[in-house]
Amino acid sequence: MTYEDCEEDFKKKFNHSIQKQTNHLMYEIKNLSEVENKIVGCAAIILTGLSYKTENKYLNSGLALLKKIIKSSIDNQGFPKTRNIKQLIFYLKYFILIREWFKESQNIIPEYIDETIYYLGQSYAFIWQNINQDILFNGNYISNNNEFDQYLKRFGYVFKNENKEIAGYAILKSKKIIFTMDIGDSPSNNFSKFYQSGALSFEVFSNGKKLITNSGYFSNIQNKLNKLSKSTALQSTLSIEDHSSCNYKKSNKSNLIVDRGVHITKKNIVFEDNYWKLSGSHDGYLKKFKTIHEREIEFYPEQMKFIGFDRLLRKDNSEQIKFDVRFHLDPNSRVMKTQDNKSILIELEEEGWKFSCENYDINIDNGLYLGIKNSYKENQNICVSGISKNTSEIIKWEITKI
Repeated sequence: MTYEDCEEDFKKKFNHSIQKQTNHLMYEIKNLSEVENKIVGCAAIILTGLSYKTENKYLNSGLALLKKIIKSSIDNQGFPKTRNIKQLIFYLKYFILIREWFKESQNIIPEYIDETIYYLGQSYAFIWQNINQDILFNGNYISNNNEFDQYLKRFGYVFKNENKEIAGYAILKSKKIIFTMDIGDSPSNNFSKFYQSGALSFEVFSNGKKLITNSGYFSNIQNKLNKLSKSTALQSTLSIEDHSSCNYKKSNKSNLIVDRGVHITKKNIVFEDNYWKLSGSHDGYLKKFKTIHEREIEFYPEQMKFIGFDRLLRKDNSEQIKFDVRFHLDPNSRVMKTQDNKSILIELEEEGWKFSCENYDINIDNGLYLGIKNSYKENQNICVSGISKNTSEIIKWEITKI
């Protein structure tokens, strides 16, 4: 509005300033290390190109950079190679924003932008819209995407995805229960700054409330809680000798990236009316402890019962190893050990659940919940501990609604 009614001299100065800044951005954008910053800069260059139609270099440069970002950072399922849910939503927002600028300026929308939005949208439907819950894997924390959902609805963006797995995340759901597990490899080093050592960790929602959770992610890399949040101990999975399932090293700006990652050696998903199962195994402990961790969790909807099997398959059992299997709880949960020391009762608002594990020590430990961005609360977790002496150790546990 200011531009249209101003004098020609102001317009010349304004145009010169915008184009000077854009030229500088075009030169410097290759030096940006964070892909999020590259997308913001790329969007700015494209917007300049759409606004100054006689300057083709801006639009051509911006679109060429956008193609590179798509090719280098998004996998063939339409999910960021980081496997980070926050980044997925960030990408989708900016690609839709760029598409709307093309519409508003009455330019033809490139097909690859529509195609990228389609695949990102499918991933967004799977990871959020299908369940309307935040799952705390690999850099995710509690968010509120309702406003973004309203924006999508207003502009006619409708996404659907009925798959049971995408990008290494498996989600099974009914009206009452959501059951999800990380059955994906760790990202390659260059895409691992958000990764948390939670191979085969799982979460359970009951009637919209979190029964079993991971502890979340502390995003401030200057805080020691960022490093802590990457550890296996803060995930609902198994650790050996207090070691995490993968190693990290420092990159630039104090970011921790994966040095030695985790590979999922096999996985299986079953989803039937009266029987669900998620299972997988990983090699994160193979090099140091000559051990494969295999996890299988069954759910029986009619009985509202989860039965889990954590197996330690050892290539060499000449030395004993200590293991811990943790089940992190929402800070609002209350827990109490039964008198026989074989079960733990979980009170989740109006619901009651019982955790049991017959042949191993079970205890209630204090922990930290990092599900809210850059903050923490105290929470509790159930810990099953033991010493493995055999070539095959099977830790069986159950979680039953009471």
